Amino acid sequence: MSAKERIRRLALISIGVALVVVALKTWAWWITGSVALYSDALESTVNIIAALVAWYAIRVSHMPADDEHPFGHHKAEYLSAVLEGVLIVIAALLIIREALPALIDPPDLQQADLGLAVSILSTVINGIWAWILIRAGREARSPALVADARHIFSDVVTSIGVVVGLLLALATGWLFLDPLLALVVAANILWQGWKLVNESIQGLMDRAAEPEDHDRIERIILGNAGGAIEIHDLKTRVAARATFIEFHMVVNANTTVAVSHAICDRIEAALRAEIPSVRVTIHVEPDNEAKNDASASTLAV
Repeated sequence: MSAKERIRRLALISIGVALVVVALKTWAWWITGSVALYSDALESTVNIIAALVAWYAIRVSHMPADDEHPFGHHKAEYLSAVLEGVLIVIAALLIIREALPALIDPPDLQQADLGLAVSILSTVINGIWAWILIRAGREARSPALVADARHIFSDVVTSIGVVVGLLLALATGWLFLDPLLALVVAANILWQGWKLVNESIQGLMDRAAEPEDHDRIERIILGNAGGAIEIHDLKTRVAARATFIEFHMVVNANTTVAVSHAICDRIEAALRAEIPSVRVTIHVEPDNEAKNDASASTLAV
């Protein structure tokens, strides 16, 4: 199975997992009447929409480049992650609307043992799936899968908090802890939604590669640029799985086009071997016309 097919399959399975988890959490809320479990179920409902959006965005991002999108469709996954962040914020606002009145008049909890057992089961399912998705998303450099995994993981954390809090409410008789927990869940959801939207916007704005990745790229270039004099103006940008690299390479003015091309081919091959989905643009300059650049990396000729 190719990497693309694996990512698409995981995104599709994520929809089914989200449906199962929402069904379990909705049942737990229905039999108990707990506002905290309601908030937990509502957060998971967003997972269904997010999983559908992620699945579609991944399909679009894997489409080949065309005349209207010559650099590919990679950024579709960032749009998916932004939408998921917005949905998370909407879910938090709905939880707050339900929890505030319940602070004044806390509801009685019914069949709490069964409701908590169902909630724990759904949390275990979510935890396992989040772990699978986060590993696959990072390996494939898929923002949509990583965003989905982070949302599910935040769902797991809040579910654990809800279960612990409800156990404490049952043990002490302080039923106001139930809506109070719902407000805590809402606050956490808002924070997770903000982080998700911010990271996705950074990706849409052509953020450079991480410093350690930039340094690795430079080492690969320098290690395979034999025959050149120096490189400068190294720039990178990341769009989902794709990494775009461009730089200027200075060669001796007497170097032929064929030799310069061979050096470029060697560098590009080395970068492709180390960095998945890389796009490389190299501007060749003769040394008698090259500008002085303090950031230039000089090679031994």
